[in-house]
Amino acid sequence: MSAATLKHIKWNEVTLEHLNPQIDRQMLVGGKVMLARVLLKKGAHVPEHHHHNEQVTYILDGALKFKIEGKEIVIRSGEVLCIPPHMPHEAWALEDTVDLDVFIPPREDWLAGTDAYLRGSR
Repeated sequence: MSAATLKHIKWNEVTLEHLNPQIDRQMLVGGKVMLARVLLKKGAHVPEHHHHNEQVTYILDGALKFKIEGKEIVIRSGEVLCIPPHMPHEAWALEDTVDLDVFIPPREDWLAGTDAYLRGSR
């Protein structure tokens, strides 16, 4: 096992991945954590899904409406939502939105490109 490596990264140097016409994403991965910057256009929909990863969503700009356990939760700029592992959730962009998602451990499906629910091909 190798020692952790110090990284200094500029977002404008991170590859912007085009997932579908309404969602783009950038990802950074550490040893045990993933940080994703997700850019959603107004009206974008993230279909219901769940994963074994703990998720913390922080809205930098805009607003997302989540549906979780039959409840609708709107989070806006400066607000955070903590989603436990295995909890089904979906979201809609109420306006153009910049969202930072933190996952522990990193999302293996995102890294492998097997996240069909975001790519419009379930």
